[in-house]
Amino acid sequence: MNIYPVILSGGSGTRLWPLSRELYPKQLLPLVEEHTMLQETVRRLDGLPDGKAPVIVCNEEHRFLVAEQMRQLGISPSSIMLEPLGRNTAPALTLAALALMRNGEDGIMLVMPADHVIQNAAAFHAAVQQGAALAQDGSLVTFGIVPTEPETGYGYIKKGAALPAAATIGKTAVKGEQTSDAWQVAAFVEKPDAATAQRYLDSGEYLWNSGMFMMRASVWLADLAAYRPDIEQACRAAYTGGAQDGDFFRVEKSAFSACPSDSIDYAVMEKTAKAVVLPLDAGWSDVGAWSALWQVRARDTDGNVIQGDVHAHATTNTLLISQHRFVAAVGVKDMVIVETADAVLVAHKDSAQDVKKIVEHLKKHNRDEYKNQRKVYRPWGCYEGVDAGPRFQVKRITVTPGASLSLQMHHHRAEHWIIVKGTARVTRGDEVFIITENQSTYIPLGTKHRLENPGSIPLEMIEVQSGGYLGEDDIVRFED
Repeated sequence: MNIYPVILSGGSGTRLWPLSRELYPKQLLPLVEEHTMLQETVRRLDGLPDGKAPVIVCNEEHRFLVAEQMRQLGISPSSIMLEPLGRNTAPALTLAALALMRNGEDGIMLVMPADHVIQNAAAFHAAVQQGAALAQDGSLVTFGIVPTEPETGYGYIKKGAALPAAATIGKTAVKGEQTSDAWQVAAFVEKPDAATAQRYLDSGEYLWNSGMFMMRASVWLADLAAYRPDIEQACRAAYTGGAQDGDFFRVEKSAFSACPSDSIDYAVMEKTAKAVVLPLDAGWSDVGAWSALWQVRARDTDGNVIQGDVHAHATTNTLLISQHRFVAAVGVKDMVIVETADAVLVAHKDSAQDVKKIVEHLKKHNRDEYKNQRKVYRPWGCYEGVDAGPRFQVKRITVTPGASLSLQMHHHRAEHWIIVKGTARVTRGDEVFIITENQSTYIPLGTKHRLENPGSIPLEMIEVQSGGYLGEDDIVRFED
């Protein structure tokens, strides 16, 4: 009974702005533990019986970050599937199912978002074992989180008839291990208001919708074809027209772009008679807002979560994060204060869900703060804006050992490079030469050039750009 983890890593995490950005979303950040949320999701699989290498479905823009984070863990995914644009969870899962079926593996898919926290791995593993037995018999299993409060930020699942005890396994366990029976799904319910959420909690008939699932690949594809043939056909065309590209599988863009956007819940789970919910009590959170992050992080004696260069005086139950500057808080409570290089967020915890409105405002006004951090990561390293003004821009650039930028040329700008640390191999026109710490070079406008790090330590340099147009799209690449 092989279990194939399918990790969905396509979210943008707008409610955790300004740390989470479109091109560097929350699943790629170390928000709770030392590792990133994606890495913690993969590490959570350690010791899972019958577990295979994961399939990761992610946005094309995040591909190198995902691959690098897996490399850091020493993990080789069975596939990293690239979506050219977001189409929600049903198409993403379908791509993974098609990949498994092409390889002749009608295994059980364990479907997990990449940005959740589960604190009790033993309970999670026990629940997965229960879910695997149900999925093997043809059920579409979802995990419902045992609610601890009348939460209005989650969808709910109403339990229907209990399944016979013989349909579940794993009823003896260590403290905290999953032991509950499974239930048929009576209904999926949208996020409620406070009074309705309290009624759900009091009734004992409702569970939080976790967005985690288990099912055989063939069962998912059959039900999808029955209820959403348009999605099934579009995904099949996109997958069939796709191709392997190094570590990645690229689906065919035009076919996938034509695919309707829908969630696993709406596309199939709300329609099928095979839906089963398995209660899970394992310290779960989707970290869907700053208030949720405050709940899952360790707090001091005043109830504060503090990260970075922060001093809190007469401050209680507050989340304070500083990435660049000293942050001081005096006489505040129940607040969220997050400082980054280019933005500061101040919000009451009760309004944490509304942070997405800020992102909508930034998008509407074409501001870059919704999309990028000041530090932008690339396959070869990263760069960070230092200063900018009319006709000039200054960047701090870091190139990882052995890495190389593309051979390129700019129509509208010249560049001055000053090496701060390490060794650079520079291609400038027909010249190739080495420069080291405290040395510099000049790249005239319109000149082909390349920057490489042949050394064993990161190359750090300051780049001063000058010209009439300094946009990132002023690049003609000859070799990449």
